Amino acid sequence: MKTNYEIRYAAHPEDAKSYDTKRIRRDFLIETVFSVNEVNMVYSMYDRMVVGGAMPVGEVLMLEAIDPLKAPFFLTRREIGIFNVGGPGVVKVGDAVFELDYKEALYIGSGNREVTFESKNAQNPAKFYFNSTTAHRNYPDKKVTKKDAVVAEMGSLEGSNHRNINKMLVNQVLPTCQLQMGMTELAPGSVWNTMPAHVHSRRMEAYFYFEVPADHSVCHFMGEVDETRHLWMKGDQAVLSPEWSIHSAAATHNYTFIWGMGGENLDYGDQDFSLITDLK
Repeated sequence: MKTNYEIRYAAHPEDAKSYDTKRIRRDFLIETVFSVNEVNMVYSMYDRMVVGGAMPVGEVLMLEAIDPLKAPFFLTRREIGIFNVGGPGVVKVGDAVFELDYKEALYIGSGNREVTFESKNAQNPAKFYFNSTTAHRNYPDKKVTKKDAVVAEMGSLEGSNHRNINKMLVNQVLPTCQLQMGMTELAPGSVWNTMPAHVHSRRMEAYFYFEVPADHSVCHFMGEVDETRHLWMKGDQAVLSPEWSIHSAAATHNYTFIWGMGGENLDYGDQDFSLITDLK
């Protein structure tokens, strides 16, 4: 196995206004989340969230403590949320074993424990997408499925945004220090998410898009309300959203995305909305 990581530094919104397409993609887009028998991570300076993925194919992969953590274990001072977006898989946390099927999630609290990833079938490998934030204490590990989620049905087909927001790793379902994660599924014929747009300066956010057909793309919108930018993305790619940035998208096909947040509070409703007509 191999662990790859990079550090992404935070940008001031005044500076980000001058970024060209290449710079925007370099600083915010995470193009390679999964690669065979590798664990890929981006250590972001936005609330020190780590965004990554593991794809075990005939091997057991370990969640290693990368050098920026300066810790004996990855989870020594961190919590993590994991979603399986591939074939059936297994996550081992110390002596505990958790089986994760497609679209099932796992929360793991902080502590000095080894975490490993494996697939049940190398021909249909698991793909473990994860977000990790710093943690001041340990909370119990817990597997969460869509049956456990707080589900909000929103939008309409007429508005091209009919979707189910599955709040899975949130404080209405289980306790965490600061991490919140969930999964939004867009209905056939709907392509817009998070519109009207909002920001939440108390928290950063990361989006991971999947269930995007190979010949289709997602156009992710970011930036300040009066200074927006866009990123064209493929399936199985992620994007960082700073606290000062909107995070929304439209695509050429319906899709699903996983959202993860970390920061000042655990209030999902703490959002500062803008009018659609105010966007520039």
